[in-house]
Amino acid sequence: MFYRAIGLMSGSSMDGLDIVFAEFTETGGQWSYEIKAAECYSFSDEWAQQLRNAATLGACDYLLLHTAFGKYLGEQVNRFITANKLHHQVQLIASHGHTVFHAPARGMTAQLGDGAAIAAETGINVVSDLRAMDVALGGQGAPIVPVGEKLLFSQFPLLLNIGGIANISIRSAVRYIAFDICPANRVLNLLAARAGKSYDDQGQIAASGEVRPELLTRLNELPYYAQPYPKSLPNQFGTDVVFPMLAAEKTKDALATYVQHIARQVRNAIEPLLSVLPQNCQLLVTGGGAYNSHLVKSISAELQPFGIEVIVPEKRIIEYKEALVMALLGVLRWREQNTVLASVTGARRDSIGGAVWVGQEA
Repeated sequence: MFYRAIGLMSGSSMDGLDIVFAEFTETGGQWSYEIKAAECYSFSDEWAQQLRNAATLGACDYLLLHTAFGKYLGEQVNRFITANKLHHQVQLIASHGHTVFHAPARGMTAQLGDGAAIAAETGINVVSDLRAMDVALGGQGAPIVPVGEKLLFSQFPLLLNIGGIANISIRSAVRYIAFDICPANRVLNLLAARAGKSYDDQGQIAASGEVRPELLTRLNELPYYAQPYPKSLPNQFGTDVVFPMLAAEKTKDALATYVQHIARQVRNAIEPLLSVLPQNCQLLVTGGGAYNSHLVKSISAELQPFGIEVIVPEKRIIEYKEALVMALLGVLRWREQNTVLASVTGARRDSIGGAVWVGQEA
């Protein structure tokens, strides 16, 4: 079977909207893909501010923003289709939306971006609300990319995505495990902003600083890290819990310390599972953090004693793997196949997640 789909991803680092148009082929349960077009459309200052403040809105204003953001997403898809001459080629759009609230322990997760508004704006069928069913089944609703990683990147037993939050997927002979490790770019970018930068290019500022041992110890002792998986983090953990702990340090020292914290938590996530991993295996690193060479080197140094090689792939996979996976999840939902793994999220069972909105005319 052959599918053409668009995937949309708006991550917690809020650097913009990732859009991927990909072709997927399924033969006897084996999947392959080709990215035909990909773009990141930066959010305007107005949209970035609205997304940052969404959690403070009253119910009516939040729902109005939900609809408005859906319309905006549809407009950006139309822009993308026109720019890449994709008219009449896109069969399906899968939108992750922008996570504002995530409280799985209370049975709730909420992403901005009304799927009906996207479908109405584009005239194309849409899959949205990809996390909700898993949360309703008692799961964390996160991470949801492991199904896509399992089908598209099966050659890697370890996959690390460093976005606003760093998360990891671990494929062993026994089962598939994935969970959020720690806040990443969301905190690093907030620190870089103190130096007048939108981000720390290649980790140069962090590399010039000194790691503060006492601060590193306090960060590593945060209760979340002692929790067993499955587990996931809300965006507010980075901004409300972690960032204030760094506020008193010089920017370069805070960055140096936090980079080391991320690297140590990656090691701590993998080390207990070494016995079920193949020897001398590879870790695929994607997301914006893969461009932070100081961070990647720090992670490599932490994993070197285990014989784990860190692999940074080509640019499109670094930047658009998650949007690519969203497109695949939309296709799987359309086929009524599982999109979320209970072994990853802790739900009662695997599930077919996503609401379907029929945008095309009958």
